[in-house]
Amino acid sequence: MEVRATTEKVPISASFARFRELGLLGFIIILSVAVQLRNPSFLTFENINDMLTNTAILSILTVGMMLVIVTRGIDLSIGATLALSGMVAALTVSANPGLHPLAALLIGTMTGLLCGAVLGGLISKGGVLPIIATLGMMNVFRGLTFTISEGKWVSAHQMPESFKAIATGSFLGINTLIAIAVIIYVVFYYFINHTRTGRQIYAVGSNPESAKLSGINNDKILMLVYSIMGGLSGLAGVLWVSKFASAQSDTAMGYELSVIAACVLGGVSISGGSGKISGIILGSILLGILNNALPLINVSPFWQTAIQGSIILIAVIVNALVKRGVERNNLMRRVI
Repeated sequence: MEVRATTEKVPISASFARFRELGLLGFIIILSVAVQLRNPSFLTFENINDMLTNTAILSILTVGMMLVIVTRGIDLSIGATLALSGMVAALTVSANPGLHPLAALLIGTMTGLLCGAVLGGLISKGGVLPIIATLGMMNVFRGLTFTISEGKWVSAHQMPESFKAIATGSFLGINTLIAIAVIIYVVFYYFINHTRTGRQIYAVGSNPESAKLSGINNDKILMLVYSIMGGLSGLAGVLWVSKFASAQSDTAMGYELSVIAACVLGGVSISGGSGKISGIILGSILLGILNNALPLINVSPFWQTAIQGSIILIAVIVNALVKRGVERNNLMRRVI
């Protein structure tokens, strides 16, 4: 029997897939050093703390968005869900100044969870395409925010100090926003990597038909991921309002694009089935660095958006090349 040998090399893009996060970390370090050389105040403790605090809400939302994208979906309504949940919480605490901050967090999270469940039902049971369902409900949620607030703001003096202290307080010496983000990442790292449901989410995204044939309830998984996204958006809404001490009907308008960008930068595949917690952490940090560093080195606001967009586009192209290389490598192995 003839044994066939091969001298085919593994594509560089396939090899790079194994070190994607390491490469992204290296880019973050190089970028940070470059900015530090231009502005010595960049890597100070105060600036790093401010940057992490400002990135915390974004990083919380990327967890939910990653799960949605992994299942081949998208959620364009998270900015509106955030605004609605934040407004509900703000109106509640302004009417009940003695309300415990944890109750406000719970109210906002449950509001977002309800919004996510509605979306999950439309997509899983109603068969509506995710981009259509979330785009439509984005306008519904935004309209509800205007309706319940009657187009008015809830300002800082209408909020009790205990509520505003949610974002400014600390837990074990760490800012509350950062602490909440860390806890969420730890919980979802375990959920994704060490639970059956976590593995099923990736199975549904990789091949929905095969997942269904293997006994996975695809509708249940879709309902779950959109509910998680909604719940995290609701939590983020309360944190946002507490941080900025202001609840407005147009809060977080277009913020979903930043969240999607952070996921893409972190290596989450738009075609589904691929994404890591470590990747989205780095993607969120990179986006946070860009938002913080470009003004520090006196880059024009007009160029800031262009630079961010260019980096995101490069990340998308790299992800596409990596995926193509991995698929080609897998095909070569099957043939051989």
